[in-house]
Amino acid sequence: MPATTLADRAVVRLSGEGVRDFLQGLVTQDVAASLPVWAGLLSAQGKCLFDFIVWEDGNDLLLDCEADSAGDLIRRLSIYRLRRAIAIKRDEGMAVHWSADQSGPHPADPRLAALGQRWLGPADDPTDGWLEHRLRLGVCEGRAELGDLLWLECNGAELNGVSFSKGCFVGQENTARMNWRQKVNRRLLVVEGEGGERTRIAYPDLGLAVVHARIDAIPAGATQPDWLQISA
Repeated sequence: MPATTLADRAVVRLSGEGVRDFLQGLVTQDVAASLPVWAGLLSAQGKCLFDFIVWEDGNDLLLDCEADSAGDLIRRLSIYRLRRAIAIKRDEGMAVHWSADQSGPHPADPRLAALGQRWLGPADDPTDGWLEHRLRLGVCEGRAELGDLLWLECNGAELNGVSFSKGCFVGQENTARMNWRQKVNRRLLVVEGEGGERTRIAYPDLGLAVVHARIDAIPAGATQPDWLQISA
């Protein structure tokens, strides 16, 4: 059996009464509807602090997140918890799994079916290939790529990461205003090479970089996938 574990991901478990209502008022996507969904936890200004995929496990919610930011995510959510009887902790018995094969028995990645299938379960051997697979499709994730950028500049709408009908969430005002104006002046893009002065992070082993660029000055070599239709 091929290795499927994404070693750079972790699972945070939220359990307790009203856990869906708690998360529903915080994150960009509708977690009261069908799961999994990709969502962001934003600042009050609408900038990305964390992104994750939300799963259900009975009455609990599981957050498939960056392993390096799991502790910070738990601390941030705990601030909002106040006096609610909700437990928020890392689930060491769960791992995130991925397969590029789209024909298996597991759910498609909620951002983009071409990313492949994704699921949670006990860890097996770490897989490789995910990073390049994701970047070649023009999909960005994690704090190094998305951190402190406006959610719609992170392609949150195109990748099914926001609901404008679910009600309030942290950072909603700026996010909804940008959507209403239909004007997102900058975008996260994957480019061939080093990316230049607007580079967020480079992956020299892959010959790729993630840039935050104005849509009227898209760098040469930028990936413009079918799912991302942008015009100046």
